Amino acid sequence: MAIYRRGTTWWVRFTAPNGQRIRRSAGTEDKQKAQEYHDRLKAEQWRVYQLGEKPRRTWQEAAVRWLRDRDYKADHLRDKAKLRWLDRHLGGLYLDEISRDVIDRLADTKKCESSPSTANRHLALIRAILRAARDDWEWIDKIPRIRLYPEPKKRVRWITQDEARQLLVQLPTHLADMAEFTLATGLRQRNVSYLRWDQVSLERRMAWIHADQAKSRKAIAVPLNADALRIIQRWQGKHPDYVFVYQGHPVDRTSTKAWYAALERAGISDFRWHDLRHTWASWHVQQGTSLQELMELGGWASFEMVLRYAHLSGERLRGAVNRLEGTILTQSESEQHLKLVVTN
Repeated sequence: MAIYRRGTTWWVRFTAPNGQRIRRSAGTEDKQKAQEYHDRLKAEQWRVYQLGEKPRRTWQEAAVRWLRDRDYKADHLRDKAKLRWLDRHLGGLYLDEISRDVIDRLADTKKCESSPSTANRHLALIRAILRAARDDWEWIDKIPRIRLYPEPKKRVRWITQDEARQLLVQLPTHLADMAEFTLATGLRQRNVSYLRWDQVSLERRMAWIHADQAKSRKAIAVPLNADALRIIQRWQGKHPDYVFVYQGHPVDRTSTKAWYAALERAGISDFRWHDLRHTWASWHVQQGTSLQELMELGGWASFEMVLRYAHLSGERLRGAVNRLEGTILTQSESEQHLKLVVTN
């Protein structure tokens, strides 16, 4: 039978001219529409075999290949979450049916239910998959132009040392130690949550983040200062594998009710756990750490990533400014010029 029912949904099956057995859901409960889908799909397979046309590929096929080809990415799980949402809008479409109008409607829906920045993350993923389908897999010849919503540049959110002390006092012990360790090392939350004892050497005062654990996919050497060592030593013997644990397990989630309650008691607003890393970087730059050193310490993939902290090193530029004092006017001329300005 060319079409058949499974539950309430019609399916199609046939043998393509190349001998391949095709079996797919028609995605409809209407028998006539299912028959039309069967006839169209069978005709496409004939054109592919007899005329050498490219087979039409679906969005779902592209999404599956994207995930398979890029399972090494640090944000692989976030891509999966985005694709689950996108499947509701693109799951039934062929790649050549994804037009600018389709994408615009999808983007507007996402922007209304979340924010322009979140919509942009989904649009960027669509664009990346379509480009791969065109340039890498050669599934399609052209793709629609996708424009992202303008986003205001956000300032770097960091807190002072006094504010940090207030926050640490309000946190439960396990979160307080993890937060303080982050402020001492600048590590990302997941790297702290799943830090293992075999990644730490107290004798050498070092820790290591392996390449497959780092967002940049490059191994990071983490020098441990006295504060970081003191924190780690408190956790020795509490778990055979992981440094920081709660009730015998790694602390997967740090942005909990306890975190937000501590922020409120400390009088700190608009502050995420990841902002602890921004705080660490901001303190470093203010204390004279160069941006090149900061990039290596923080494991950033490019120099551009640390330029967001450049404005905080303004105090260190005073010496550079002073090098040009008196190069145009002599001291006496400068004093006379100053008196003239004051008099006028």
